[in-house]
Amino acid sequence: MRDSITPTSSTSPAQQSDPRRVALACMVGTMIEWYDFYIYGMAAALVFGPQFFPSLSPFAGALASFATFAVGFGARPLGGVILGHFGDRVGRKTVLVVSLLLMGLSTFAIGLLPTYATIGIWAPILLVVCRFLQGVGLGGEWGGAALMAVEHAPKGKRGLYGSAISLGIPAGLVLANMAFLIMARLAPDSAFADWGWRVPFLFSIVLVLVGLWVRLNVAESPYFKKAQEREEEQRLPVLELFTTYPRQLLLAAGSFIGNSAIGYIVIVYLLSYTTTVLNLPRQRILWIVLLSMSVLAITITLSARYSDRLGRRRVYLAGSIGLLIWSAAFFPLIDTGSTVLIALAVTVMNALSGMVLGPQPALFAEMFSTRVRYSGASLSYQLGALLGGAVAPLAATSLYEWTGSSWPITVYLLAVSLISLVCVWAFSETSTRDLGDDDQDPAVKPGLVTIELPEAGRDGVAR
Repeated sequence: MRDSITPTSSTSPAQQSDPRRVALACMVGTMIEWYDFYIYGMAAALVFGPQFFPSLSPFAGALASFATFAVGFGARPLGGVILGHFGDRVGRKTVLVVSLLLMGLSTFAIGLLPTYATIGIWAPILLVVCRFLQGVGLGGEWGGAALMAVEHAPKGKRGLYGSAISLGIPAGLVLANMAFLIMARLAPDSAFADWGWRVPFLFSIVLVLVGLWVRLNVAESPYFKKAQEREEEQRLPVLELFTTYPRQLLLAAGSFIGNSAIGYIVIVYLLSYTTTVLNLPRQRILWIVLLSMSVLAITITLSARYSDRLGRRRVYLAGSIGLLIWSAAFFPLIDTGSTVLIALAVTVMNALSGMVLGPQPALFAEMFSTRVRYSGASLSYQLGALLGGAVAPLAATSLYEWTGSSWPITVYLLAVSLISLVCVWAFSETSTRDLGDDDQDPAVKPGLVTIELPEAGRDGVAR
């Protein structure tokens, strides 16, 4: 009995299977979804407190606003499970279209929401509902896009083609920053708080239409089609994932906690911290983050290329070590209030994050067999984001309020970076693995790695 979503069994002439076109289509869709996610984070830092929680103190309002931001992270693993199930059962492409629609329409709805002054308690309730649906959509986005790019990639270039997904992250953030910068210039502070913040949310519907057109014109993953032809799709992929790949799942998720926490400190909490604690101009910080995205994009591409030559683990490990070291210097540089030193802190941190994000799509895809790859990659990524990114703005806000200092935030960043470094250290190399080998050889037991050849481990985990 097939699931209710029905995949297309053949590729029409209009659908493109060229790896570069597929990678571009995945990057465009991911860029749009991250644009949606980022504008929410920026609005949470700037306007959601007074608009949806006006009866609270500034601190409590900021905390409540960041709490709604965290709701999306809580929904992301659920989205990874639900959409990952259908991605492994009926195909990558169909689910990617569903995730884009769910995310885009939820974002558009936020732009139409009445505030607390208009409908009272229903305003924050509806905001949370929209945020939850955003999280479900994004939960199924990353894994599917990563698999489409990696599974279409030419031999020896999975890291490079997979990095197109990670490039969607800075591209989405640039779009989000530009949208808010333009509205901040066009609308004075009062107008921005009244209606200007809504425009970036409403504009997302245009991007969704573009993303749909692009994604509907690419072919399904060749690895999924082969598994489908052999009727090897897993009926309950999540069940097999938890019973056969628990160690890979936990280590992959743990490897992303640090980078996710650091990323959301930089793009969400930093804006609030520098404008309210250091009293710096909002536009200055937005421009610093915006310009640093070019460095992030460069390091994503370079690290992905080198992961094809040197191996995923080596590059991922180097980035994780760098993040741990720079976490100790980040807030001391921010606290100087110097534009140059703040730019240095943000740029170096983003460069190091790029070293992790570059090889990550290929690495996570290579850790799981075709039958459960969508569920495995999605859930690993989203659990890491939940445990890292969801908690980070809340933790940083609370730590500063309790102590009046940024040093506890530095300790927090060091702790999550160390957790991820330990998980990465436990990986073995995956870049030499054939993505279809587990399906071609029924004798292979996923989860076993020979001691003699750890660099060719099938599951990506060192024993």
